Amino acid sequence: MLMKKSESAQSTVGMHDPSFRFHKHNILLTLLLMGLSMLFVAISAAYIYSRVQNELPAIQLPWLFFFNTLILLGSSWTLIQAERAYEDDNTERYRQLLSATSLLSLLFLGLQFMAWVQLFQHNFFIDSNLTASYVYALSFLHFIHVVGGIPFLVYFVVQAYRKLQEPVSVLVYFSDPDKRRSLFLLTKYWHWLDILWLVLVAFLGVNMLI
Repeated sequence: MLMKKSESAQSTVGMHDPSFRFHKHNILLTLLLMGLSMLFVAISAAYIYSRVQNELPAIQLPWLFFFNTLILLGSSWTLIQAERAYEDDNTERYRQLLSATSLLSLLFLGLQFMAWVQLFQHNFFIDSNLTASYVYALSFLHFIHVVGGIPFLVYFVVQAYRKLQEPVSVLVYFSDPDKRRSLFLLTKYWHWLDILWLVLVAFLGVNMLI
């Protein structure tokens, strides 16, 4: 029991090793996310400016925009739990949680497409007016960044099922510092997607009331 706790503690330290935060890949990812965040801020500011200057009404968001928030939060939670399962060397739970994260992410993409269909049904097209254009631009930009993260997530799922078979391969997998760092970076990216979507939905939701 003491040995398991000790191993878990060492794994936790490894996953959150300060050296990860100063690794070149983490620095590059941080700079990338900061740049992308500024892009979303710029588009949001342009949206407000266009509404004020042209006295345009806000678009009423379909309910799926808000429901999708729960789906994305769920995918972020399962990825956090997958990270903990990795720290605990819990093979089966790690596989299941990575698979759940992938399925929830794909569900998010499918439901977001349906949300755009709902906008179409209410005659809000990308060229209907400026406010519609900004809503599509913001949600589509987020959409493609989720799509961009899917291959990395699927890679982890495939590797988990392919390599976590024999005791030796399991030991090598869970002690690999590159795997730890990659999972750390993937989790960081997914949290950014989560926070970004929450901010976007809150921003567009507030605009509905103004």
